[in-house]
Amino acid sequence: MNVTIVLPSLNPDEKMIRTVEGILAEGFTDIVVVDDGSAAEYKKPFETVASMDGVTVLTHEVNKGKGRAMKTAFAYVMENRPESRGVVTVDGDGQHLPKDIRACAEAMIAEGDKIVLGVRDFSKPDVPFKSRNGNNITKAVFRIFCGIRISDTQTGLRAIPAQHLPLMCEIAGERYEYETNQLLIFKDKHIALHEVVIDTVYIDDNASSHFHPFRDSWRIYKVIFKHIGTTVFAKFLGASLLCFVVDSLLFFLLNVGLEGAGMRAADSRLRIALATVGARVVSSVLNFCLNRKVVFRSDGSVAGTMVRYYILAILQMTASFLLVDYVAERVFHLTAGLLESVVKFCVDMCLFAISFFVQKKWVFAKKKQ
Repeated sequence: MNVTIVLPSLNPDEKMIRTVEGILAEGFTDIVVVDDGSAAEYKKPFETVASMDGVTVLTHEVNKGKGRAMKTAFAYVMENRPESRGVVTVDGDGQHLPKDIRACAEAMIAEGDKIVLGVRDFSKPDVPFKSRNGNNITKAVFRIFCGIRISDTQTGLRAIPAQHLPLMCEIAGERYEYETNQLLIFKDKHIALHEVVIDTVYIDDNASSHFHPFRDSWRIYKVIFKHIGTTVFAKFLGASLLCFVVDSLLFFLLNVGLEGAGMRAADSRLRIALATVGARVVSSVLNFCLNRKVVFRSDGSVAGTMVRYYILAILQMTASFLLVDYVAERVFHLTAGLLESVVKFCVDMCLFAISFFVQKKWVFAKKKQ
């Protein structure tokens, strides 16, 4: 198929040798292995695979991270394999089966310029809880806040056509966050993805992985949060905060103005109600205009989007009331006070995130071309 296999490795054991042997047996004739600064006692596996026909071993004198190892291999392929149709990145710990590697390579060739992801089925009972839970959370974050629908956010089995390799070398990230950055760049550059379901293999509960749960998870989520800060969600949050300030300021001015016009203590409920409604009408119209023109840049009719916007607003207000009432009084048996306010804050934050997704997909959805 004229496809190059890229295999970054750190302190490997015999599983890396078996992985390379399996890839060669599957019919591949070009494998680039990167020794990412492995310790002296782990050099034997690299010497073993280097003696095999079709295997090239590149070496980092010190550990630079998986992302840098992949970019080293990509640069080597561009310079020395001009005829290669693309690369397939593979983990060397035996989690990627040769047949699945071949399936991803064949899909890449069939799909043209699409990047192919080998995705695992996390619903199977043999998947470790931490892997299933971590993927589900990250998958939800990608979908809601980044607009990326993907089944496996952490797969290392990726087939990348040759025309995308220059871009792959420019993507930021030296360690595990590099693969997350890849997904975000694919979205920004409008590079289509194609998924191939692969077998899920966990050896000793993935004990040989060099992934550090806290350190590397922080690096990954820091990349995601930084990306969110420059996306539609950041604009949505900014517009909401601005309208909150406007609403609060208008309420204060209307309340003071009505009191000065003669509405004293006896009319306090009516005064507060009028100030609340007046402020909310103005702030909601402002929020609608900002979301329509600045945040989501909707091309739908003003009347249609406004109807949907206020339907959502009414449903959101009703849901907030019902959920706060249920959680505070039925679940925690609260009546009033600070704890009830905490419950309302948590409920409203969840509804706020849901509101963003609904506004993006329904209220201000762009017309299909």
